Amino acid sequence: MNQIFDVNTTSRNIVSKFLAGYTLEQLNTIPEGFSNNLIWNIGHVIVTQQLLVYKLSGLPMMISDEMVEKYRKGTKPEHIATQTEVDEIKSVLFETINQTKVDFDNKIFKNYNEYPTSTGFILKSIEDALAFNNFHEGLHIGIMMSIRKFI
Repeated sequence: MNQIFDVNTTSRNIVSKFLAGYTLEQLNTIPEGFSNNLIWNIGHVIVTQQLLVYKLSGLPMMISDEMVEKYRKGTKPEHIATQTEVDEIKSVLFETINQTKVDFDNKIFKNYNEYPTSTGFILKSIEDALAFNNFHEGLHIGIMMSIRKFI
């Protein structure tokens, strides 16, 4: 399982470079032909990890309900993210995965509610969720790499 967490940390390191390397205006820009922007993708990977790992395990999430409503699957950028929102996203980017590793090591994930993903893969355990989350983050990093070419 350490490999799964190492991959997730690598993923978040890549994502953090987007937060550090682009202005607030650039983070909010939706290029022509895209339905979202960099900051939405970043918020989305954080929210999805929390939903897949904690919510489906019946445990409290580390993020606000407001963040979930803005960045969950099926949403799109409906507003311009403020610097305060970007700072909140920055503050939980690594905190969420670091705490997940601690919680996994402490064996707090005792139950898991089976979940069929939109890709057709069915998550049946916390281990499935953690592995699938890495795949999901990789997809969104690819989208972010495409977006950055147009901003």
